[in-house]
Amino acid sequence: MASHLSRHFSERAKELRASEVRELLKLLQVPDMISFAGGFPNPESFPAELVREIVNDVLKKDGAQALQYGITEGYMPLRESIAERMNKKGMNTTKDNILVVSGSQQVIDLTGKVFIDPKDLVVVTAPTYLTALTGWAVFQASFESVPIDKDNMRMDIFEERIRRLAKRSNAPVMVYALPNFQNPAGVTMPERNRRRLVDLASEYDFLILEDDPYGELRYRGTPIPPIKSFDDEGRVIYMSTFSKTLAPGLRVGWVVADPEILSKLVIAKQSADVCANVLGQRIAHEYIVRGHIDPQIEKIKALYSRKMDLMLDGMEEFMPEGISWTKPEGGMFLWVDLPEGMDSSELLKKALKKRVAFVTGKAFFADPKEGTGSLRLNFTHPSDQMITEGLRRLGSVLNQEIVSKWDKSADDRKIEDAVKGTFLNKT
Repeated sequence: MASHLSRHFSERAKELRASEVRELLKLLQVPDMISFAGGFPNPESFPAELVREIVNDVLKKDGAQALQYGITEGYMPLRESIAERMNKKGMNTTKDNILVVSGSQQVIDLTGKVFIDPKDLVVVTAPTYLTALTGWAVFQASFESVPIDKDNMRMDIFEERIRRLAKRSNAPVMVYALPNFQNPAGVTMPERNRRRLVDLASEYDFLILEDDPYGELRYRGTPIPPIKSFDDEGRVIYMSTFSKTLAPGLRVGWVVADPEILSKLVIAKQSADVCANVLGQRIAHEYIVRGHIDPQIEKIKALYSRKMDLMLDGMEEFMPEGISWTKPEGGMFLWVDLPEGMDSSELLKKALKKRVAFVTGKAFFADPKEGTGSLRLNFTHPSDQMITEGLRRLGSVLNQEIVSKWDKSADDRKIEDAVKGTFLNKT
């Protein structure tokens, strides 16, 4: 085998790093491992029988076309169905504004190709979706991180930053927003902040990529219109997916964008995969037009709502004092802040010995120095029993860590007191 093959890698390839979540998912194969690490939907929610029925019908009726290449823009009837659903959310759109993609994750790659040159600035929250960071890092983007609070992006800080950044030669080209039950923190952006973000995009001439995979998964409170619904200049690119409301294995998502932007995304997609999964698109379309999608969403919401409540109750029961966490109204995740000085990477090593896994916070920050004192927990994939048992194990590890840290601090104080006493006696 040839040696030193790495010299053939591009400069971009040399910067590629494995996803921490994807590496942790390998731990699912470890016996008795309880994983809160992934962002997987629960298989109990998959409508296997209905999908089987749809596949049989599609193949009997139109098998040749369903198994053939499709057009890059996507299966036209599906685009029409998606446009109809988007209009119910306040978007003024048609099939000509819709591009079907291979899961909404593909949009990260396509927007990188279309909008990002090396060193271009993208504004993200801190924390943010980790694969957006790794996806745009391939295109050598630079990042400006804005902290979050219970209302998602801190708009006061963002406004101050954008005024300053707009004066630079490389002003931000795009702001990446996950307004609904943000991954990883589970926090939601209020309507006033969505409107303000659109106003600032117009004032300072940047685009907004609105990532909304969890918008249908609201278990409490009132739905909030998408950022895209307030956009009258075509500055907002909206993306979503059937992965959370039907099945991730279909690999079918979509983009809503201004035709000028969409045309470039289509060209970028042509060189990536020609078209999205054609059979998957046909399944998604039939699922919508046969009236299954809304009952399916309600079924998922009932399942996940119970699991979220179970996790929140477990956090109250098993977490020691000094630990805080978000209380989302939907989505798939909780964000946990540890006591000052505690490192989630070190905590993970000890948790794995107790057969419980999570994702460390630093994976979700553009600056690797941030996030050491936080972690993300997923509540949708584990069974009810695993949620309770996993939190019991994690709480035990945290208690031991806090006690150990306290004992160490007490020892340090004793030493300090002894040294102080010796000094006083000598004087």
